[in-house]
Amino acid sequence: MTDIQVVGLSGNIARPSKTSGFVGHIANQVAERIGGVAQTFDLEDLGASLGQARRIDDLEPAGRAIVTRMSNATVLVVGSPTYKGSYTGLFKHFVDLLDPSFLRGKPVILAATGGGERHSLIVEHQLRPLFGFFEALTIPTGIYASDRDFTSGVLVSEAIQARVHQAVEEADRLVARPSGVSLAA
Repeated sequence: MTDIQVVGLSGNIARPSKTSGFVGHIANQVAERIGGVAQTFDLEDLGASLGQARRIDDLEPAGRAIVTRMSNATVLVVGSPTYKGSYTGLFKHFVDLLDPSFLRGKPVILAATGGGERHSLIVEHQLRPLFGFFEALTIPTGIYASDRDFTSGVLVSEAIQARVHQAVEEADRLVARPSGVSLAA
């Protein structure tokens, strides 16, 4: 098993979810590019204790294990559906549980989904400042996809695929690799 881990986190609680599929798609692209393994989680995977938790230790063991995976990840891919112009409330609650230094220096690709183009600035106006607080290395290219970019839950937009590719390349440049491992061309 490789030490290069890519962890995706979807701020959605519904399954199946367009956002989870989108985050998983991006995480898989990153893992393929950097020679790693991807795993994507939804908020639901953090367990029923999430809503009542006041700190990470209050999460069920499965939830704490996901937090550990996030901490050990080489790259994170984080996405949320857009609700009323922002990320979901339960997603924010989870982020509030994290220590302010938890993501310091961690490469993070930011993504969001929404019903239409009027929410397209969620990445820049909501997610980027949030992850800036944690001193994460947010990848310059944020990715927003609306309903029209998907068919049956699958990303079909060439323009959004191009943004995914650009963000993956940017993440690739930030990832430190063990000696002897070359960058993909």
